[in-house]
Amino acid sequence: MVDIIFLGLAIFAIGGGFGMILFSQPMHSAISLIVTLISLGGIFALLSAPFLFMVQIILYAGAIITLLLFIIMFLNIRDDELPDEPNKNITIIIGAILLIPFNILILKAFNTFPEKSMNILGKDFGSIHSFGMELFNKWLVPFELISMLLLASLVGAVVYARKDKNRDG
Repeated sequence: MVDIIFLGLAIFAIGGGFGMILFSQPMHSAISLIVTLISLGGIFALLSAPFLFMVQIILYAGAIITLLLFIIMFLNIRDDELPDEPNKNITIIIGAILLIPFNILILKAFNTFPEKSMNILGKDFGSIHSFGMELFNKWLVPFELISMLLLASLVGAVVYARKDKNRDG
């Protein structure tokens, strides 16, 4: 039963990823991203990582996507303002074909790993304490740098979009 649920969540996650790339409307892409993030949260739940599951659902699928949807609606992008992408599907197909050798290389690398048991490594696996200790002891600086990068890109996107609208009007 767990395998069927995992397969369903994986299909939703991949479908949401494809929808995020293929939809031309930013709102539809954001909704596809929500589907992907919720599916990944379900996969974390199946992997016995309750903290990561809750963070994925509450923080990413809840707060961050709500912020992105608010910004998309705030910018009020009309269809005529979206760029023309006549060869979008062909470009995606060519990109996927060009990534096949890279995927083959990754699969070969995974096949060279020694066989390990798939048991959970410890009683602290997926707990808040072990995750927090790892994050704030070894990964604090990259964590903060990425948060500043995301904030700067968000502010830049809003300023850039508002500047274009002020130039027209």
